[in-house]
Amino acid sequence: MKIRLVNNGVFTPVEDINEALLPPKNGFYWIDADLEDLAVLQPLFGLHDLAVEDCLTEEEQRPKLEIYENHYFVVINSIRFDDEEIFLRALNMFLGRHYLITVTRQKINELRSVKPILWEQEVDMPDRFMYHLVDLVVDNYLSVGDRIEARIENLEEDILMHTKKSHLTEIIGLRSEILWLKKVLGPQRELISTLNKKDLRLIDSELQKYFGDIHENAVKIYETFETYRDLMGNLREAYQSSLANRANEIMRVFTALTTIFMPLTFITGIYGMNFDFIPGMSYHLGSVVLMSLMAVIGCGMFYLFRKKDWL
Repeated sequence: MKIRLVNNGVFTPVEDINEALLPPKNGFYWIDADLEDLAVLQPLFGLHDLAVEDCLTEEEQRPKLEIYENHYFVVINSIRFDDEEIFLRALNMFLGRHYLITVTRQKINELRSVKPILWEQEVDMPDRFMYHLVDLVVDNYLSVGDRIEARIENLEEDILMHTKKSHLTEIIGLRSEILWLKKVLGPQRELISTLNKKDLRLIDSELQKYFGDIHENAVKIYETFETYRDLMGNLREAYQSSLANRANEIMRVFTALTTIFMPLTFITGIYGMNFDFIPGMSYHLGSVVLMSLMAVIGCGMFYLFRKKDWL
């Protein structure tokens, strides 16, 4: 657990947690905690039992805002994409008058990247801190969406150029990830809308208007992933169409080869019959002439098929 006094974006470490129980003269306290630290924090700050229980028992939480007497409990999901799987990590926040407690199971990049923003914006209130944190989380969805779009484009190009059976596994896996993520984006969009419109005494009314900007991005992200879902359906159709075209190409080659060998088989069939007299059998160069004739016929048919673009 790390305790910091934040004043105008400047971080000052605090060793004794009891100092954070009372409002500072300037700034606020940011307590970055793990799940194990809740046993200490709950009685000191009066954190509600249900909120603490959610942090401890639910690994994947639904984004939400719960209002209690002395604090708010806010859950928002941070996203990470490693080009194979999408991961969501719950960011639990307890917002009070003079403190913000963040509780996570795993490390979340936004908690590190928010520090320069707090210093640049000279943040000195916990609600502003939470605003910038939520803004970073939502912006990260946009960057992940760009990477997913690039992956879809690369996958489409690979399917059109070199169709493989592994492509279908990739399509099904990525589509499932997108559908699962889309279910999470709905509640997250509603959460940000609540932060923007609901009368919340622990969040400055002027600051709430800025949450409307984040809400617009959340709506855009939701619509974007809706588009990605449709694109994955089109990609699956392109895969099946490519397989069908490839099968047609193979059948066309086999058909052409069979057609080329038909007259050759006819000639060899005639000369394989057991008759006493077959034209050219007594000629000493008969085999050479016959083989040459077969070669000319085969090459001629191959040239004809190539000219007509059948091969």
